[in-house]
Amino acid sequence: MSLSCIILAGGKGLRLGRDKALEKINSLTLVQHSVTTLRGLGEQIIVVTAPGKTDLGLEDFPEVRVVEDRDTGKGPLMGIYAGLSASKSELNLVVACDMPFLNLELIRFMVSQSEGWDAVIPRVGGLIEPLHAVYRRNIKEVAAELMAGGAYSLRQLLNKVRVRFIEETEIGLYDPQNLSFFNINFPEDLEKARELFRQRSS
Repeated sequence: MSLSCIILAGGKGLRLGRDKALEKINSLTLVQHSVTTLRGLGEQIIVVTAPGKTDLGLEDFPEVRVVEDRDTGKGPLMGIYAGLSASKSELNLVVACDMPFLNLELIRFMVSQSEGWDAVIPRVGGLIEPLHAVYRRNIKEVAAELMAGGAYSLRQLLNKVRVRFIEETEIGLYDPQNLSFFNINFPEDLEKARELFRQRSS
């Protein structure tokens, strides 16, 4: 079954105080790291960005389609909806752009578990990771209904669809350190990510 990759790169990181997508680790921005990792995984890569924020340094990635969100400040549900609306695939990997340690083996396992489910979502320490998940394109209709009623909660969406949770024992087979879910919220997170990259390259 076909797969598209949707990278959410909208808005500024409020806690970081700057635009997360354009922060650099080594020579690549966070959004470029995501694109580079996911290249070749699916049929298309879609980057969802805030309205008017299309200068993401992706000129060297002509296969990437940049889609502008309809609105800002509504949370990730709007971004997921925009990505799914632009997708031509039944299955869609959705990731936030501030996860620099995406694990392709784990992602392929998640895709393999999608039969019969509307969403496949990791659960770590009792917390779900809906911005590192696989969604069927048809859930955009449920998202549209929720947003039309003024509801923008991802939890409300997930309560209305069939979800396969990927548990820690399964995640550990592919990513025992759970680095897939390491994300950048604070300046110290960025420094830690840079140090981890340095350790990996040495």
